[in-house]
Amino acid sequence: MAKKVSGQILDVAIIGAGPAGLTAGYLLTKDGAQVHILEKDETYVGGISRTVNVDGYRFDIGGHRFFSKSREVTDLWNEILPDDFIERPRMSRIFYDGKFYSYPLKAFEALTNLGIFRSIVCVLSYIKSRTFPHPDPKTFEQWVVNQFGEKLFSIFFKTYTEKVWGMACNEISADWAAQRIKGLSLSTAIFDALKRSFSLGKREQNDGMAVKSLLENFRYPRLGPGMMWDAARDKFLVQGGTLSMGQTLKSLRYDEAQGFWIVTSQDGEGNEEVVRARHVISSAPIPQLVAAISPAPATIANAAQLRFRDFLTVALMVRSQDLFPDNWIYIHDPKVKVGRIQNFRSWSPEMVPDPEMACVGLEYFCFEGDGLWSARDEELVELAKKELAYLGLTQPEMVTGGCVVRQEKAYPVYDDAYKSHVEAVRESLDARYPTLHLVGRNGMHKYNNQDHAMMTAMLTVKNIQANEKLYDIWNVNEDAEYHESGTEGEQAALASERLVPRKVADAA
Repeated sequence: MAKKVSGQILDVAIIGAGPAGLTAGYLLTKDGAQVHILEKDETYVGGISRTVNVDGYRFDIGGHRFFSKSREVTDLWNEILPDDFIERPRMSRIFYDGKFYSYPLKAFEALTNLGIFRSIVCVLSYIKSRTFPHPDPKTFEQWVVNQFGEKLFSIFFKTYTEKVWGMACNEISADWAAQRIKGLSLSTAIFDALKRSFSLGKREQNDGMAVKSLLENFRYPRLGPGMMWDAARDKFLVQGGTLSMGQTLKSLRYDEAQGFWIVTSQDGEGNEEVVRARHVISSAPIPQLVAAISPAPATIANAAQLRFRDFLTVALMVRSQDLFPDNWIYIHDPKVKVGRIQNFRSWSPEMVPDPEMACVGLEYFCFEGDGLWSARDEELVELAKKELAYLGLTQPEMVTGGCVVRQEKAYPVYDDAYKSHVEAVRESLDARYPTLHLVGRNGMHKYNNQDHAMMTAMLTVKNIQANEKLYDIWNVNEDAEYHESGTEGEQAALASERLVPRKVADAA
């Protein structure tokens, strides 16, 4: 077993070349710091924000809109990738019972599609929940029922949520709902109904193309989000940073006498690489990080209890024009396993190389090692073809090819105990290792969006540069509601301070 040991003591070692890790590496090397990044993937940087290229067909892993309220984040995007953004319309819908519903929900449209009887039941259920709410909602189900009523919960939230997380809604923490769901107002439904009833014109139908002025816009790299992180990697290297691909974290030990970290990683052939650095920034999943620390922290058992949800994309090439206009469609039909379907050309026309072909990605949520995850690629392609036909979107004979992309640890699970486990780990590491910095989605076990993950890295860099804790990155905003409405570039939104926590001294 060969071992490569760096004799130099670097300023910072970074574990993970996703959005958080590359943001930190780029900003640190821009400031003259000596930085080394370790990345587990052998081919791609960008983590879940990478773009996979198969024969010219490019696949976004989950869909990543470049939309933020933070001026600092958007300025950094423009700095790293100044000439390759395009503006795209933002559209996603829910497919339920053979009909499409706008997402976020439009109250009048939803009630109209449901029909008179179900609409009355929904309204009565909503009134009941608002009159007799659960006094202390702790689960996803309790929180959503309080906000929408039992009937709307069962239609628009239960099936999809349980597909995503692989557990019942009464086992998921209410934190998830409070963080991610945009509310539906009954008063809005009534006002909308009256306005449309007295309108002289025809009712607007949600066919995906009507009333484009009402659709949100977002920016997107013309070749997918991986284009951003490839550019960040290249600039990081030009600025003097170093990067090792295909390296899995093996051990992490702090030399108290010398004041530096010893980071050992291993490639697929068993060769070890050892790096020494004054600071370590980690976007690795908390269980993986804590298990590597030597001596083992007292909270290693807490870290081991944190769970993740994995998913895979089955990309199908279809001999047809685009099958639907949306960026993606949420599938709320319990008779199929697919949870969401991406339309890659709607993200960018350059994602699909042949104008006579459509390319869609069927996303299946699973746990690593379960039946879906372990199925052969050929079996998954056949499943995707059958489910696409069942949904009425195309016929199997129109599919000319397919491939499978698996993504482990895509979503940190918000079960009823996750918060206490994260807090125990956080307090333990903060107290003992002030030069160990956790950032990003998996590094903090927080369902951060791309811009939130970047902000945790940006504030960590400021802390390192100042050699003190100016910012508490755990206060980076979790509320993602603005991702569901509005247009990027609005000055009021970009001036928001919610994404940039106050300095620790100011908050005291």
